[in-house]
Amino acid sequence: MTVNDRVSTDTQLARLLQIGIVLEEVVEVRAARHYETLSPEERDDDIEALLEDAREESADHRRRLESLIDQLDADAVPLEEVESMVEATYAQTGPEDFDGILYDQLHGEETAYKFYDDLIGAVEASETTFALDREELLATLKAIREEEAEGVEEVTEVMEARE
Repeated sequence: MTVNDRVSTDTQLARLLQIGIVLEEVVEVRAARHYETLSPEERDDDIEALLEDAREESADHRRRLESLIDQLDADAVPLEEVESMVEATYAQTGPEDFDGILYDQLHGEETAYKFYDDLIGAVEASETTFALDREELLATLKAIREEEAEGVEEVTEVMEARE
């Protein structure tokens, strides 16, 4: 399932929020893996802080998305199904596909930003009344999208400082 032009049911919204959770898990796992495998040449305070912040932010985003899902009147989609949707649509590249840790982190942040931007657009285009407060939903998604944009900027700044 991808983000359509509009979101029309609680179930559809729940699935999209679950996709966001899995995307956050991907970013978190990759950041943790990168942190654990940093070579002595790659270790510096900026990169370590960037990876730690990415892990913490992703965990926070997951909690916020789970809170939204808890308010919906929808059946949960099996995690395996959501993971396969994310794999097919958003995770077609692995860490080895990028030239270094920072490019992989940048890709993850940009992918998440784009997903939340599309989801916000679909919710705003919808006239559906959801089981949760629309303003709370949009405020949460916009805050997460803004944090993803800040993540893109942070990674870019670290990359530029290393050139």
